[in-house]
Amino acid sequence: MSDIAKRIGILLAAASVFGQLGAPAEFASAAVTRDSETLFWREPTDIKSRNLFLGSGGTAHQPRGPYTFVKEDLDGTNPKFVVRDKNGVTWKAKLGAEARPETVASRFVWAVGYFTPDEYFVTSLPVKNKPMRMKRGGHLVGSGDSFANVRLKMEEKDEKKVANWRWHKNRELSPRELNGLRVMMAVMNNWDLKDENNAVYANKKDKSSQVYMVSDLGATFGASGLGLNHDKSRGNLKAYSKSKFITKTTAEYVDFGVPGMPTWFNVFALPDFIERVGLRDIGKRVPRADALWMGHLLARLSPAQIRDAFRAGGYSVEESNAFAGVVERRIAALNEL
Repeated sequence: MSDIAKRIGILLAAASVFGQLGAPAEFASAAVTRDSETLFWREPTDIKSRNLFLGSGGTAHQPRGPYTFVKEDLDGTNPKFVVRDKNGVTWKAKLGAEARPETVASRFVWAVGYFTPDEYFVTSLPVKNKPMRMKRGGHLVGSGDSFANVRLKMEEKDEKKVANWRWHKNRELSPRELNGLRVMMAVMNNWDLKDENNAVYANKKDKSSQVYMVSDLGATFGASGLGLNHDKSRGNLKAYSKSKFITKTTAEYVDFGVPGMPTWFNVFALPDFIERVGLRDIGKRVPRADALWMGHLLARLSPAQIRDAFRAGGYSVEESNAFAGVVERRIAALNEL
């Protein structure tokens, strides 16, 4: 065995040990008010009639051009910037491989009762006052000053992010609904379940209620874990259809294949690698009853609604049918538990 292989083996073993030590450290934030109303899930009594093409914002909140460039956003790994539409509404635009799958994921999460921002996908976004050069995403500019394949997320002017919430040791959220969300992440192959992608929002003036949501759903409908090619880990039909959904069942629990193990190449960024190994338990030991509960909710969606969700992300009819077929098989698997 070569020295490199030995070192990789040692690092993998170390990461495995760290990953088994338990949940990440407690998240402490005074911004989460314990006596406030927690908004996380609501019974979707109208699930059969929900419009998964338009999503939570419906027609009323659709973005209205023309759009004016406000600023570039350098957070995260995907190119983003902020625009303002003709009605003065501010939108965060995301480019790249996450734009399509994130729009689709927001539809499914909202459909089964969880809170999501209002998101829309546009194939072309003309923007006024765009800077001559952008630090990220300049290669994605279309003809003139138009950007191609953009996800727009509404930024509520009266709300602000006050904290992140944790998957582990969470006392704020109802166990059944939290477990149901774990199941949804597995259905959509969301492998990027770091706590920093979970947000708590509150009204700037009245913090009597706080909304908990997964604020970044871009790493979905692709591979079960972070791969060498980040783009192929998102919105990749081949990887999504070939990935393992349910890996183990017992009388009481279900294990899912998501989040999966990151590829060995990622071990060279050891802190991130160890963190991702530690995320794997989010998809493990989900109470069987809670997985079945989520399966029953999803089973109320019609084939047309499921396909509308993918059409909302700009996928073709053929692509929508293929992605929907995988989702339908996973829903069936949950209802067979």
